[in-house]
Amino acid sequence: MFRNVFSAGILVRTVHTLLTWGVTLVLFLHDTDLYHQENQWKLLQPLLFGLLVLCSVLLYFIVSLMDPGYVLSDYNLKSLPTHVELGMMNPEAPTGVRLRRCGYCFLQQPMRARHCKTCRHCVRRFDHHCPWIENCVGERNHPLFMLYLSVQFVVLFWALRLAWSGFQFEASWTEWLKVNVFLLLAFILTGIFTIVIALLLGCHCYLISCNVTTWEFMSHHRISYLKHYDSDTSPFDKGICRNLWGFFCTCNSVAWERVYFRGTYNTV
Repeated sequence: MFRNVFSAGILVRTVHTLLTWGVTLVLFLHDTDLYHQENQWKLLQPLLFGLLVLCSVLLYFIVSLMDPGYVLSDYNLKSLPTHVELGMMNPEAPTGVRLRRCGYCFLQQPMRARHCKTCRHCVRRFDHHCPWIENCVGERNHPLFMLYLSVQFVVLFWALRLAWSGFQFEASWTEWLKVNVFLLLAFILTGIFTIVIALLLGCHCYLISCNVTTWEFMSHHRISYLKHYDSDTSPFDKGICRNLWGFFCTCNSVAWERVYFRGTYNTV
């Protein structure tokens, strides 16, 4: 399930961990709301914030190190419709679409899979390769990636408010910077990451509701099974509710070929 911890991503993961706990330490040691609550022995807010930070770090490492859905063997061709089943096929689906063999790992790719040159694997329902987690986001870890983004957004937004509460006013800018320099750095970092995470969350929520991956959205015109459709149309779209249910509540791999050709969800 998990990849080797001592991979090329160790630097990224170390930086993420140091930044997370560094900002957390600044918020606990400076004159913020957390600091005041600690001094008054009102520990609910400090404990809750600390647990959320810990949860975000654990989710980060789980998403970063787990198998995103690697294709490890030739795909089962039985998942494709037979000639008899073609009569029941989705009339809008083109008949000339076939599974392709990867030119890098020479495996038969399931539909919606793509080879990642960084990870050197084909990934089921490939979304994108995320440099911040140094791992692909695919079929197996995409829901957890969304959970991580959601928890991280709550932590960052809360940290932004806490950092603001800790600023102390001084007579001059020089004195103000001396007193607030670490808090200012924490505020700037959390502000930047809050905006980035919010944009990522919004984009992914929209794409998931349409049952489209980032790769499919960006390369629609180059993908063999999509280029016959308009750019705003997806053969996998079953409506917002069914798309969300299928994304968050389906544990097994989906036979996307059958969804594509027949318009029905089947797991494998």
